[in-house]
Amino acid sequence: MEHYFTWQDTSIYYRTEGAGTAVVLLHGFAEDGHIWNEQLKYLQRYFKVIVPDLPGSGRSGILQKKSSEVTIADYADGIYALLAHEQISRCILLGHSMGGYITLYFAEKYPQLLQAFGLVHSTAFADSEEKKQNRLKGIKLMEEYGVYAFIKTTTPNLFAAKFKQEHPEKIEALVEAGKQFTTAALQQYYRAMMNRTAKTSVLSGSKFPVLFISGEEDVAAPLTDILQQVHLPEIAYIHILNNTGHMGIWESTDKVNSYLYQFCSKFE
Repeated sequence: MEHYFTWQDTSIYYRTEGAGTAVVLLHGFAEDGHIWNEQLKYLQRYFKVIVPDLPGSGRSGILQKKSSEVTIADYADGIYALLAHEQISRCILLGHSMGGYITLYFAEKYPQLLQAFGLVHSTAFADSEEKKQNRLKGIKLMEEYGVYAFIKTTTPNLFAAKFKQEHPEKIEALVEAGKQFTTAALQQYYRAMMNRTAKTSVLSGSKFPVLFISGEEDVAAPLTDILQQVHLPEIAYIHILNNTGHMGIWESTDKVNSYLYQFCSKFE
C-alpha cells in the first residue's frame, strides 16, 4: 500500500506491506525505497514491512532547510515521525549505506522504539578527512556538471567486478533512475554524511542485537572497517557476501533476503 504524510511541511512517501513485527528498510544515497523491492516482496510474507522514500528521494519532498543545516539526525527524526504516524511502538530498523547512518542516529536518540537494528553495507565510523574532501569535491562536481553526470561516474564503483560484467543493464537502470534527484537533495545528503559523528558508542552500548551485512569487495563501506565494529555490540550477527560490492541487496539478493529473514524472525 502507498501512503503519504506531512512532516516539517514536507510530504513523505512510504509503502507498507504485510503484517506482524514491524520492519523498516531505509535506503542509501542516490537511491529511493524501490532499491528494496526484492526484500519487500520477500519479507512481507512474514512481517509488516515499511519502506519510505527519505526526504529528497523518490516521491518525498526535500527538507526545507539550507543544505548546510541538514543533519543525519533530521532524517532519524523523520523516521520517528513516520512510526508515530503509523502508531508503531517498536520496530526492527535496517539501513543500507546512508540508511545505516540514519539507523545509528535513530538507535541513539529513540532506543525505546527498537527491538533490533541492522547495518547493511554501512559503518559506525565517521568520514575520514580524505573522505570529507572527496565529498566536497562531489558537491562541486554536482554543481558544475549536474546530478546525472555525477551518478553516472560514481554508481558503477558500488558494484563488484563480477556483477558489473554480468549485469551491466541493472547498473545502467540504477544510473538512469538517478535522474530523478535534484542537485540540492544530493548535496544535502553529502553534507549530512560528511558532518556526521562516529557512532561506535551506539554499537558498544547497544542493548539490542545488531546485524551486519558486508560485501567482500565493498569499497564504500570496506569489510576491514566492519570487522573492527562487529565485536562492539553485546549481541551481533555478521554475514560476509563473496563477490559482492556495496549493493548486496541487488548483487546477492537471495542471500540478503535469507539473512534479513533469519534476523528479524528472532523477534516475532
